[in-house]
Amino acid sequence: MPRPKCRRCLRFRPLVKYFKPRGVPMWRLQEVSLAADELEALKLHDVDGLSHTAAAAKMKISQPTFGRILNKAYHKVAKALVKGQAIKLQQR
Repeated sequence: MPRPKCRRCLRFRPLVKYFKPRGVPMWRLQEVSLAADELEALKLHDVDGLSHTAAAAKMKISQPTFGRILNKAYHKVAKALVKGQAIKLQQR
């Protein structure tokens, strides 16, 4: 039985819920779901320019956990871009 997820400190709320390729109707697209903690990790590391250690401290999680969350987010975003899928941004 896996350990329960600890609560993450999330401060960023996106203004949009979806990103999709232009010119393709939403009903024709498959979607990839990006969790709120994955979006927060992307923002802290890539937009704010924080190191893994500093970003993990802001989210109140360990550095290895932050790395795993960030890798999952990169994988999902890359998959959506390469395969032309919509990205659904999960709310908390």
